[in-house]
Amino acid sequence: MIDRERIPISTIFCYTGRVKQEKTNRLQGIISITSKGTGYVAIGEKNQKKDKQDPEVDFKHLNTALHGDMVEIVLHPKGKNRQTAEVSKIISRAKMRFAGVLELDKNIYFLKPDDSKMYTDILIPPENLHSAKVGQKVFVEIISWADPRKAPEGTVIKILGLPGDNDTEMHSIAMEKGFAAELPQKVETEASGIKKRGIQESDYVGRRDFRKILTFTIDPADAKDFDDAISFQILPSLVKEGVGGGNSKGEELYEIGIHIADVSYYVKPGSALDTEARERGTSVYLVDRTISMLPEGLSNDLCSLVPNRDRLTMSAVFVIDKNAKVKSEWYGRTVIHSQKRFIYEEAEESIKKTGTPLHKELFILNNLAKLLTKERFQNGAISLEQEEVKFVLDEAGVPIKVITKERGDSNRLIEEFMLLANKKVAQKLSPGLSLYRIHDLPSREKMEDLAFFLHSLGHKISLVNGIIPSYEINNLLKKLTGKSEEDTVNRAVIRSMAKAIYSTKNIGHYGLAFEYYTHFTSPIRRYPDIIVHRLLNDYLANKKVKKENLQDKLLEYIKIARISSEQEKRASDAERASIKYKQVEYMSRRTGEKFDGIISGMTEWGLYVEEIETKCEGLVRVRDMSDDFYVFNEKKLELVGQKNLPAGRQGKKYRLGDKVKIKVKGVDLERKTIDYILI
Repeated sequence: MIDRERIPISTIFCYTGRVKQEKTNRLQGIISITSKGTGYVAIGEKNQKKDKQDPEVDFKHLNTALHGDMVEIVLHPKGKNRQTAEVSKIISRAKMRFAGVLELDKNIYFLKPDDSKMYTDILIPPENLHSAKVGQKVFVEIISWADPRKAPEGTVIKILGLPGDNDTEMHSIAMEKGFAAELPQKVETEASGIKKRGIQESDYVGRRDFRKILTFTIDPADAKDFDDAISFQILPSLVKEGVGGGNSKGEELYEIGIHIADVSYYVKPGSALDTEARERGTSVYLVDRTISMLPEGLSNDLCSLVPNRDRLTMSAVFVIDKNAKVKSEWYGRTVIHSQKRFIYEEAEESIKKTGTPLHKELFILNNLAKLLTKERFQNGAISLEQEEVKFVLDEAGVPIKVITKERGDSNRLIEEFMLLANKKVAQKLSPGLSLYRIHDLPSREKMEDLAFFLHSLGHKISLVNGIIPSYEINNLLKKLTGKSEEDTVNRAVIRSMAKAIYSTKNIGHYGLAFEYYTHFTSPIRRYPDIIVHRLLNDYLANKKVKKENLQDKLLEYIKIARISSEQEKRASDAERASIKYKQVEYMSRRTGEKFDGIISGMTEWGLYVEEIETKCEGLVRVRDMSDDFYVFNEKKLELVGQKNLPAGRQGKKYRLGDKVKIKVKGVDLERKTIDYILI
């Protein structure tokens, strides 16, 4: 049967009227659509009205607009309530392909999309089934939708499998976000030829040789693509100043090399590999698999900085004193030979215990990393660490255990030196044509919302020029460490921030408090890093873009920045969707079981509660809270019981961050939702 909460394919709209456009304003923006079929158009601050609310577009005025589309709207005459509008034109489509289950109703085949923001089913004519069977999960492309009063028509382009099967669901999530699991054959063939050739003597020419210098990697236990390695040596002191990095004062100095896989050496501009990597923008990391930007022959082998093998790298090498001050720097192509592959847990032990492998070197590096971290926060960086979960899966991909990822000094050590390399490379390339990683200031509106939210929790926060000072945010997060509301506040802070993106225009990185920042350290899994490697190589070779080609090159990089930012967002959405699916699947086998939870959100229809250990978030519906009649106080962000209260008394309250006992009432794998009840 057709999902009655979704607009059925047989729906014919009764409304045919149109507002006279000459009497209204026309605006453009990106439309966001809820699962109920209501749209909100982000029209930009310069076009924003005084009420600061995005215009609302009800279902009958969407005129085939889909979530994420760039649209033109016509504003309706302003009434007492929220500004409304209708879509007058689709400027560009964000998405026309959807995964879902093929269903049949009254001899009509249709797709019931998985995407909750796709408000209508998609009609599939019999000739477009392409052997798909009712009940299968398929991937469909909309091929026709001219009349908003009728359902769109589509064609099956891939049969994914049976709903509920792990491979089917993971492929569905990836393809829904635009990432096919398979790379084109011409890309695989090109990579196979490069891998077969391997590394030859001619590849070493012009490279600085680090093979005899201590070099190692630190990565997760299940990592296969090693982008980065670190070399370390204590430089001799009491030598002539400027020779070997030492100085006549006898000061102890350290040479630290950040060595990055030289992917740009293999992936040439205009090649099949380059074209595919540019379109994908990034690798995608789902719960149980990686969908690589590059073929595995490169990402997991020839480019991966595996131990005990020569590897070609692009390096940033720094001479640093004991106070973590950079005394000199060098950039260029290198060759390394990693002597050791650490996993994070092993490196953590080596940092803390004498007698463990490379204890002295890691201990020094860890102290330097802590100094670099301290300097960042003194300059205004914001602490945005958040707990993440990891699944233990059985052979069928079913989650049997959910664990919280631990972040220790070894994680932060690697992170800090990667940040240093990214910052310094950005400085090196500036102010010329480059690709920056930028992070804008948060909007005043979001900062006001965050301040209101924090005040509702009892935290005093000040606004300075419309922004909460970073030191206030950091002090609050530090004060909440280990407390029940820590993660809730952390997420609220993150949601208030602008999104970091790629751009040719440098405005700095607000969250890191860096004036210059780029992405240089992960070219195996991020396309912008390949571009930055090419730019750095050209800079070092003193190759400059000809004046007559400068505008075309700028436009090319602007396009790359836009595509890479969009693809990064889609990959992040896919990762979160795969985690959510596994969380729901995990709880589907625990109906009736009791857990400890923390209230992570609330609305008039209920409490969102996050199970403490697994971070599985679900909804406690108000209608299931039968002990009282509860009313949502939006100003104080609390649910308050009202039943049979004597004058002047208040009922039971539920607030964000409160600990509660919950029981799993039920789950919906299709909608990826969990229902809890309070106990």
